[in-house]
Amino acid sequence: MSKKIVLLPGDGIGPEIMAEAVKVLQVVDKRFKLNLSYETGLIGGCAIDEHGVPLASSTLARCQQADAVLMGSVGGPKWDALDSSIRPEKGLLKIRYEMGLFANLRPAILYPQLADASSLKPELVAGLDILIVRELTGGIYFGEPRGIRLLENGERQGYNTYVYAEHEIERIGRTAFEMAMKRDKRVCSVDKANVLEATVLWREVMQSLASEYPEVTLSHMYVDNAAMQLVRAPKQFDVIVTGNMFGDILSDTAAMLTGSIGMLPSASLNKDGKGLYEPVHGSAPDIAGQGIANPLATILSAAMMLRYSLNEAAAAQAIEDAVGKVLDQGLRSADIYSEGMTKVSTQEMGDAVVAALTV
Repeated sequence: MSKKIVLLPGDGIGPEIMAEAVKVLQVVDKRFKLNLSYETGLIGGCAIDEHGVPLASSTLARCQQADAVLMGSVGGPKWDALDSSIRPEKGLLKIRYEMGLFANLRPAILYPQLADASSLKPELVAGLDILIVRELTGGIYFGEPRGIRLLENGERQGYNTYVYAEHEIERIGRTAFEMAMKRDKRVCSVDKANVLEATVLWREVMQSLASEYPEVTLSHMYVDNAAMQLVRAPKQFDVIVTGNMFGDILSDTAAMLTGSIGMLPSASLNKDGKGLYEPVHGSAPDIAGQGIANPLATILSAAMMLRYSLNEAAAAQAIEDAVGKVLDQGLRSADIYSEGMTKVSTQEMGDAVVAALTV
């Protein structure tokens, strides 16, 4: 029986990087006899152009029926003037919500070959391996009421609601603890419990969960301090668990510790283990079509897809090992290039990973 993957290349550099990931998947499919099948759909700006909405109901239905979804990127200046209700990013929010993708896993791993590419001193980031577990379907991004209203004095006021229910906190907390059990058994829960009641509850639920995982050390940190600690001493962290907005910000901060956001994959999972996999970076419309985008984050997202949703750990490891071999060869896309290395195009980088897989 085939494993069905829906491909959503999206906008900007999305189609370019997706093409390289598919090449890599085709190689591991043949090598490990995975029996993968593919469907392609539209999301984001290209979906607006074609269907008038950032995610058509038919595309969503195919994603819900698939074993996994691999996405490129969404958005770009072409659609910036649209009403916020139909912006490209709404398609991404919708698929996360409708598929119940509550757990976003964002690894920040520094390949040793790229230690000099980080903006921090090599000794601070060498060996970096952090997993950020971000709650993805609640919090201020989805809370109601929200909007822009007119006050009695004629002034406009924007408002959003930061809200979390106990079950939402418990399920993301449990995900973090389970992930920590497979790693160094340390969880740091990030909140703002000194000023936000929603995160007072967050901290209480995390503390109650800790009793179920006596092998895991739980700590707490306010988000402002966590941001500072990520750039001061990032290797103190193992697993970070936090809410939607804080996780959005902290995971991008952690991404830059690794030298380039173009290196980092992500997974968004539901309760059944089905997921949406995508690179952490955006659509980069300024370089779209130039053949210089780094496809490695998308290729590594495909590896996460094999590991978490398709239960093909050996194939996932083969891809990750191949990426390491390519970096050992000194091949670099523009975003991670340094003097003495060999600069390669998007397609050349994908071809190099394929070659490393077939050795």
